Amino acid sequence: MELYKRVEASTQLPWYYIAAFDQYERSVRLARNDLPDPSGTLSIMIPPDKWSGLANPNQHDSNPLSISFFEGMGMDGDQDGKADITNEYDQLAAITQYIMSYGADTDNFKIGVWEYYNRDRAVSIIMSNANLFRKHQTIDLQKKVFPLPLGSHYTYNSTWGVARGWGGRRTHEGTDIFAGYGVPVRSTCYGIIELKGWNKFGGWRIGIRDINNTYHYFAHLNGFAKDVKVGQLVEPGTLLGSVGSSGYGPPGTAGKFPPHLHYGMYKENGRTEWSFDPYPYLRLWERNERASMRR
Repeated sequence: MELYKRVEASTQLPWYYIAAFDQYERSVRLARNDLPDPSGTLSIMIPPDKWSGLANPNQHDSNPLSISFFEGMGMDGDQDGKADITNEYDQLAAITQYIMSYGADTDNFKIGVWEYYNRDRAVSIIMSNANLFRKHQTIDLQKKVFPLPLGSHYTYNSTWGVARGWGGRRTHEGTDIFAGYGVPVRSTCYGIIELKGWNKFGGWRIGIRDINNTYHYFAHLNGFAKDVKVGQLVEPGTLLGSVGSSGYGPPGTAGKFPPHLHYGMYKENGRTEWSFDPYPYLRLWERNERASMRR
């Protein structure tokens, strides 16, 4: 965070913008096999063609003058005479200069992000992260909790990938946590509500995206908590609604199965999104939360 604050002091670019950009890059690199995992303080990895310039015959160029001639992004951030694509100070200087070429205000920052990725989803995710960092004044937003209060009665097993038949043959993309009607359902993470409403499979449901670009899906709710809305920033423990049995039909359908929370997790890697098994994470969060209560 100190690195981002230094950028803000020297450029007036809000620290949470560059932090959100960096966090998005980190989540994408960790989710893709064709990119190396981040190893340093900074996770931004500028592609060689952007760094050196698309028309530059030397795609490994580190000469600031020739990079500038070919309109590349590469810069000499630590004043050592080289624009090194692997140097964090050079990377930070390059991406900061790129963003500042559009402007430090919100609208121009969004334009700059879109021009860099050419992807609306990237803009929305980065802006969500920026809003979370700005609200909490920290980048340490990794805390997770179990979706139901630990004092309530519930049971669950690993049900991810199990066959489902209603509405056509498909596989189960989540873990079912069985509990009584009305048991509170809580946000498991810091994030932003991206979705709220009815789905014929999931009934009344809510979707939250966290800073790691993981989408958390809560379905079959009995109803929503008061004032919960799309675009709302949430944190671990924020009340979302309650356990129900809604779904498998038109809006309002309920009671076709025992009351439970369907909890799903999806990962986005900058290209596509897929479901993965939430069961190990639920067990971990449950265990960690119980341990913190005993301290």
